[in-house]
Amino acid sequence: MTQRLRAQVLGSAAGGGLPQWNCACDNCVLARRGDARVAARTQDSIAVSSTGDRWLLVNASPDVLRHVERFAPLQPRAPRHTPIAAIALTNGDLDHVAGLLSLRESQPLVVLATERVRAGLVDRNAMLRTLQRTPDQVRWVRLELGREVVLDDIGVGVTALPAPGKLPVHLVGLLEPSAEDNVALRVRELAGNGALAIATSTGSLDGVDDLVRDADAVLFDGTFWSEDELVRQGLGRALARDMAHVPVGGEGGSLARLAHLRAGRRIYTHVNNTNPMLREGSPERAAVERAGWVVATDGLEVFA
Repeated sequence: MTQRLRAQVLGSAAGGGLPQWNCACDNCVLARRGDARVAARTQDSIAVSSTGDRWLLVNASPDVLRHVERFAPLQPRAPRHTPIAAIALTNGDLDHVAGLLSLRESQPLVVLATERVRAGLVDRNAMLRTLQRTPDQVRWVRLELGREVVLDDIGVGVTALPAPGKLPVHLVGLLEPSAEDNVALRVRELAGNGALAIATSTGSLDGVDDLVRDADAVLFDGTFWSEDELVRQGLGRALARDMAHVPVGGEGGSLARLAHLRAGRRIYTHVNNTNPMLREGSPERAAVERAGWVVATDGLEVFA
């Protein structure tokens, strides 16, 4: 059987997961009760491979150890071994990098990140020194915007494209915003024609056509359904745009704006615990499915 470019959704929730430990919104209550309409989800991470034995992790979720144990291809095959060949960070948010602290044990790691994300982690975070226990424990590979990084052992090429975002909360006020703070990834199969577009956190649809052009599968930011989702549920004062996320619904939402997409698989992931499209049978879920999109669950398998 010919190996194809494959993405495995390891975690499909936004930061905090579903249910979120300190939240009693409708979705979290239903998930805790085991209601069949709302499946529990861990925090956002995706595994990608074209070879099947070496894998790229897109973001290192705080739930990374659970992800490894749930997905056999990521489990070690020798006393000291990992099929995780590299980790690509789309930004420096804690829910995308905290898992690095679990992937230590003197294990050599290759981490792809923009220079801004690398500097924000390494130069300003003493905790990350646990990844410097040996001189060559971590090899940082710079993601330059628009320039492909070839990962031969995984069988893919990775290109970072700017995605409007924001600084991680712990760096706000310490650095000026940069186009390198948040990126989307285009992943190309080296031995074939498969291509994935991954943009799980983006505050604007500007430039999205360059990202999704000719992509066989698109994994896109499904964090919020509406601009004022948190406000209407009494869970905060921030709007979706304040948190650098394009809502799914509404005239300016991604569901309407990306109606022209012809990708064979269209998946919303990084879904916040408050998003009503998480509930099977809801009007929001029905709208997503009518448009040909899927709301990701943990373990969803995607081929390109």
